[in-house]
Amino acid sequence: MPDVATLVEGTRAGRRAQVSQAITLVESSRREHRVLARELLTELAASAGAAPGVRSVRVGISGVPGVGKSTFIEALGTRLTAAGHRVGVLAVDPSSARTGGSVLGDKTRMGRLAVDPAAFIRPSPAAGTLGGVARATVQAMAVLEAASYDVVLVETVGVGQSEVTVAGMVDTFLFLTLARTGDQLQGIKKGILEISDVIAVNKADGDRETEARAAARDLAGALRMVRGHGEWAPPVVTCSGLTDVGVDDLWQRVLAHREHLGEVGLARKRAEQQLEFTWALVRDELDQRLRHSPGVRELRERVRSQVLAGELPATIAADQILAAYDRR
Repeated sequence: MPDVATLVEGTRAGRRAQVSQAITLVESSRREHRVLARELLTELAASAGAAPGVRSVRVGISGVPGVGKSTFIEALGTRLTAAGHRVGVLAVDPSSARTGGSVLGDKTRMGRLAVDPAAFIRPSPAAGTLGGVARATVQAMAVLEAASYDVVLVETVGVGQSEVTVAGMVDTFLFLTLARTGDQLQGIKKGILEISDVIAVNKADGDRETEARAAARDLAGALRMVRGHGEWAPPVVTCSGLTDVGVDDLWQRVLAHREHLGEVGLARKRAEQQLEFTWALVRDELDQRLRHSPGVRELRERVRSQVLAGELPATIAADQILAAYDRR
C-alpha cells in the first residue's frame, strides 16, 4: 500500500515519481485506495497553508479528433515553460467501454514537452464514466497544483458530454476547431459555443490560412446569436500549433478571460465548482456502493438474463436492484 506521508512530502517537493504515484492513487477505484486518496488530498491541502491552486491557471482544451489538440498543447506548453511556468497536462484519453483499454498516446504525440523538466504529462483513461473522469481529474489537478505546477491544461476526448464535465472544473474552456469549406459550422453544437470561453481555428497555416480566417469570422457571427449581451464575448482567433503561429496571442486571450473574471469572480466560480464536485463525489460513491452491494450481486445475473430475454421491464428491474440495495 502507498505510504501517504512519503507521497505528501515528495509531491510538495515536486518529485516526479511521487507526483505520478499520487495521481495513480487518486485515480484508483479500489475502495482502500480511495480512503488513502482522501487522506493524501487532505494532507496536501493542509501543508499548503491555504487552498491549493488558487493562483494556478486551469484551462480545459477540447476539439474534434484530428483538430491538433496534442500539437497545440505542446506548442503552448513549451512556450509557457520557456517563460518560467511549470505546466501540468492531464490528457483524458478515449477508453474502451467494454474492456477499459485506452490509447494513452499523448506522451508520444508531445515528444518535446514530455522531456521538458518543467512539464508533467499524465495521460489518463476516461474509463467510460463521466463521474470517474470528474473525480480523478479534479483530484489529479489538486496534486499537480500542490507540486507547484502553476498552469494545468486538461485535454478532453472531444466527444459528447465530456466537454461539459471538463468545463465545470476549469477556469477557462478553450475550444479548438478546423476550417472546412462550406461546413465549418456543421457538427459544432450550440452547447459547445455556450460553454466556450475562447475559440481558436487551428491549422491556420499555408494555403489554409485564408480559409481559417473566414471560418473564424463565421464562428464570431454565430457566437453573437447564442451569447447574451453583457456576458463575456468569447474571442475567435486563428492559430497553428504546428508552426507556432498565433499561440501566444491565444494564451493572452485566456489570460484576458481570467482578468475578466477577477479575483472575486474566479473565487466564486471555483467555489461553485467545488459544490458541484461534492455532489459528483456523492453520486460516484453511491454508484460504487451499489455495484459492490452483496444484495445486488445476488440478483445481478438473474435480472440481466430476464431483461435480455424480454421477460422483465427495465423499470421493474431497476426497482428490484434498488430494493436489494436498500435491504443490505
